[in-house]
Amino acid sequence: MSGEEDKTKGKFEEGKGKAKQAWGSAADDKGAEASGKADEAKGKGRQAYGDAKDWVDEKTDDDEDKN
Repeated sequence: MSGEEDKTKGKFEEGKGKAKQAWGSAADDKGAEASGKADEAKGKGRQAYGDAKDWVDEKTDDDEDKN
C-alpha cells in the first residue's frame, strides 16, 4: 500500500470517527463518543504513517539518483 492510500484511508477513518463522536454526543451515548475518538486517532495515525512512507520513498529515490 502506498503512502497516498494510507493517507486517504486515514482521512476516511478520521471523518468516520468525528461523525461517530457527533452522533454519540447527540444521543448521549458515551460509548459511541469514545469509539469515535478512537477511530479519529486511528485515522490520524494512519495519515502520519502514510506521510512517513512518502518521506522514506522520497529519500530513497533521492539516494538512488545520486549513485
